[in-house]
Amino acid sequence: MNSAPQSPAAPIQRCDILIIGAGPAGMAAALAAAPSGAAIVLVDDNPAPGGQIWRDGPGAHLPPLARTHRERLAAAPNVRVLTGTRVVGLGGGAQPGDAPALLLEDGERGWTQHCGRLILCTGARELLLPFPGWTLPGVTGAGGLQALIKAGLPVRGQRIVIAGTGPLLLAAAHTAREAGAQVLRIAEQAPWSQLVGFGLQLPRWPAKAVQALPLLHPALRAASHVLEATGTQQVQSVRLQRGAGEEVLACDRLACGFGLVPHTHLGQMLGCELNDRLGLAVDAVQATAVPGVFAAGECTGFGGSEKALVEGAMAGHAAVGDTTAALALAPQRARWQGFADALHHHFALSPRLRSLPRPDTLVCRCEDVRHADLSERGSWIDAKLHTRCGMGPCQGRVCGAATQFLFGWTPAPARHLLAPARVATLASCSNDESTP
Repeated sequence: MNSAPQSPAAPIQRCDILIIGAGPAGMAAALAAAPSGAAIVLVDDNPAPGGQIWRDGPGAHLPPLARTHRERLAAAPNVRVLTGTRVVGLGGGAQPGDAPALLLEDGERGWTQHCGRLILCTGARELLLPFPGWTLPGVTGAGGLQALIKAGLPVRGQRIVIAGTGPLLLAAAHTAREAGAQVLRIAEQAPWSQLVGFGLQLPRWPAKAVQALPLLHPALRAASHVLEATGTQQVQSVRLQRGAGEEVLACDRLACGFGLVPHTHLGQMLGCELNDRLGLAVDAVQATAVPGVFAAGECTGFGGSEKALVEGAMAGHAAVGDTTAALALAPQRARWQGFADALHHHFALSPRLRSLPRPDTLVCRCEDVRHADLSERGSWIDAKLHTRCGMGPCQGRVCGAATQFLFGWTPAPARHLLAPARVATLASCSNDESTP
């Protein structure tokens, strides 16, 4: 079977296992469940499987493991890969014993997808914190810069500053250098003591230590963070806090990433609970509290592709009833959970980052809501009612996580729709429900 984007004339409206997200966790889940013979549908809104870490494109260099997974998916006759397809909301008419139905949409049509079991592998997104100038053209997320370069964005000869926290900064810098860019500075907000402590633990995961060595860069500075980006038509310079002092660097691009936030919107809409890492809570075999719904990968708490692969395989086995195979992977999951714990501990965000926005700094870019407008509000719902914060096209995916850090608010999950959808998709929902 070809894993390229598919647009079937008549989508199969019921499957045994529906997997949302074709990153490492979703691919591993499909491959673990495939030998059972179950009818599997794997959905992703990107043009090809792989997620962010295995994103394909003209500027991408896929690792051998990613290619192997894609080839195995293509060879599995009972796995149907629907790329360029997204979940826009909840469907109706689920049969007794089935998992909840979902409303899907591709470039041509929408339909209600019914399934016996549902596996959420929705990944994580970057935490973007607002600061003066963060809406200027040329300012992106660190992972966003990686995605753009892999998609073919030319950056050769450009001066780039990367700021925020976590290993993603080094990975983004490496991608930029490989594409011919000049990385002027990597501003890591964690102090050197935390970076050294994290480095001393890396021998516990030798593969990670080997991966880290080529990423080290002389432009790395600890206890450093962005203060302001300036420019007229696009970013032209960035002002950084560096220890007790400041520095100003002229640049063509600024990429900022303050860690990852588990993408839990769909799970919360379905009624799944959250864990202490603000990811979807799961049990020993990756099952959520919602019957028939499993979760795996970064949506349960970020921790790298290795953890995602193990959790995805566990969820795939459990979804077809093979709990023995799922539990056999528990020691591997515990090992990589240790790596995730180290990331959380050593790259925890400093409270001083809450003072980055000025009163006139936009926090919600979709609805042009300023920090001053939000500082008068008492909760996420209060902010939405009075300022429309979180009610734009991104539906709070950016500003919701930002306000959670800035104000301690907990964004309420959507009730039916995850994203704007075509009228034709919504109209088709009632027709599909009569013929699952």
